[in-house]
Amino acid sequence: MPGEQAHFVQAFFSRIVCAAVGGMLGSIRKGKIMYDELTPSDIKKMEEEIEHRKLVVRPKALEDVKEARAHGDLSENFEYYAAKRFKNQNESRIRYLERMIRTAKVISEDSAEDEVGINNTVTVEFVDDGTVESYKIVTTVRGNSLENLISNESPLGKALLGKKEGESAHVQVNNTIGYDVKILKIENTVDDGSDKIRSF
Repeated sequence: MPGEQAHFVQAFFSRIVCAAVGGMLGSIRKGKIMYDELTPSDIKKMEEEIEHRKLVVRPKALEDVKEARAHGDLSENFEYYAAKRFKNQNESRIRYLERMIRTAKVISEDSAEDEVGINNTVTVEFVDDGTVESYKIVTTVRGNSLENLISNESPLGKALLGKKEGESAHVQVNNTIGYDVKILKIENTVDDGSDKIRSF
């Protein structure tokens, strides 16, 4: 029926929005400060990337710009502009990571054995249509809906945290759209370093 069909389509797309956009909305405005919830592992991984970019990538990028500049007329020097663009992108990435660390709210990765927590993989059933999906709960900076990595700050991530197998959770996407999921299985997976920090 048209009404039921419309409801199904609305619920389906709300899940996509929840998983894909929710992680990117993890930055929370508090006064004028933007911050993300990061684990000690997140910060360590980000610090390692910053160090690599400063000690390895930056010198190479500067050398590439210098070498390309020596080739002559800059107005038609594609190599120069490409090298300069890469150097600027590297510096932007460094600033982005440093700002994230500086404004981060550090959270624990620990959780009870039988409860959903950070880095756990959760299998859920969507009550409205019986669809079963598995998601790994990660922090905002590692969220990637294409790989079923959902942010702990997304609507679905928030609803699942602290829940146990067999329990149901209501996911409120916005003021008018929401859906229910049932937790079928919790796997106590860990941060093995394979979940990359997102680009921007």
